[in-house]
Amino acid sequence: MARYRLHCIGASGNSYKLALYMNCAGLDWEPVGVDFAGGQMRDAGWRASTNAMGEVPVLEVDGQFMSQSGAILVWLAETTGKFAPADDQRFEALRWIMFDNHKFTNNHAMHRFQRSFMPEPVHPAILAFLRARSESSFAIVDKHLADRAFMLGEQPTIVDFSLAGYVYYPKEETGFDIATEFPALDAWRKRLAALSGWKPPYELMPVGSDLRTAMRRPV
Repeated sequence: MARYRLHCIGASGNSYKLALYMNCAGLDWEPVGVDFAGGQMRDAGWRASTNAMGEVPVLEVDGQFMSQSGAILVWLAETTGKFAPADDQRFEALRWIMFDNHKFTNNHAMHRFQRSFMPEPVHPAILAFLRARSESSFAIVDKHLADRAFMLGEQPTIVDFSLAGYVYYPKEETGFDIATEFPALDAWRKRLAALSGWKPPYELMPVGSDLRTAMRRPV
């Protein structure tokens, strides 16, 4: 059994942040599938044993269960030294990770889920609202990346893995053509994809509920 066990589903970008980090860092890890569509995360027993918040990802390490991708990335960087920000970049790293969780990932993930994984079509006004918020977040990061290779400079850090959560899912799911609409973001995305250990989400986490089919029917 691997030392790091990631409880996840392939469609979870927040899970992908950790899977991609651990794969690129060369850590001994394995994905553990969770039945999201079947309601496993709502089960009282699962919440009691795995995550009281009822969410993935959950990282299991030496019998300890940890949740919240941003906090886990910080912990992994501090305990392994892999992709850790420099000491004088710690505040900047936290600033961008919080922005990612509150705006960049959150807006993109909500738009994608409402657009592609709901059993019934969502009102166009809801999608338009979420798309506008996503575009605003994308524009901020695109501008920031216009004159640097990675989020904190010339080397990738946990900040880059945090923001990478949802940018590699198919545009048919997300509704965004990043390559055309946000060139600096796309160039950064390609640099990250050139790292040893990079794989796309569904290949890196071929486990758990397949939301591409399961969430299109009542559960």
